[in-house]
Amino acid sequence: MFKELFFIFLSVLFFAACNSSAKKSNEIAEKQDTVQVESADDRQYLVKVGDMAPDFEMELPEGGTVKLSDLRGKVVMLQFTASWCGVCRKEMPYIEKNIWLKHKDNPQFALYGIDREEPVEKIQVLREATGVTYPIGMDPDASIFGMYAEKNAGITRNIIIDREGKIVMLTRLFEEEEFYEMVELIDKLLI
Repeated sequence: MFKELFFIFLSVLFFAACNSSAKKSNEIAEKQDTVQVESADDRQYLVKVGDMAPDFEMELPEGGTVKLSDLRGKVVMLQFTASWCGVCRKEMPYIEKNIWLKHKDNPQFALYGIDREEPVEKIQVLREATGVTYPIGMDPDASIFGMYAEKNAGITRNIIIDREGKIVMLTRLFEEEEFYEMVELIDKLLI
């Protein structure tokens, strides 16, 4: 009888230890999954969809300035870029063909590239290399970029702003599926 009770006692202890260990393993796995999900989608934006787009004024290489708040009432696309950015160079002809050429004559639409930390000459080199004709403004100290994303974050990113000045889409890098979702969104906003 003593042996039977001792065996039952050991069985209960073993079961409890296994159950506790399994619970801790599940908790650790859940925490790891959470961390992985958060880091996988960390695009280093300081703004989010639904936020009012931070206002700025930007000089254009051809002369003149653009103030974002003066574009209120229009659908606005901002494209952060630089001549040294290979992904930007890949994406820019898509923007030219699928967005700019389609909507450039629509008074309800505005598209501005924003070149980060480069002189006018580099912007011209970039335009020639990519064949784009849409306007590209200057952000010589990355202060405009720093309103939207962490200063050291990667540069290839687009921001779509609705007529009320709210951010409705944020992209990072160039993924064709996401790009065409952005094209479709712009088309819908302009109906």
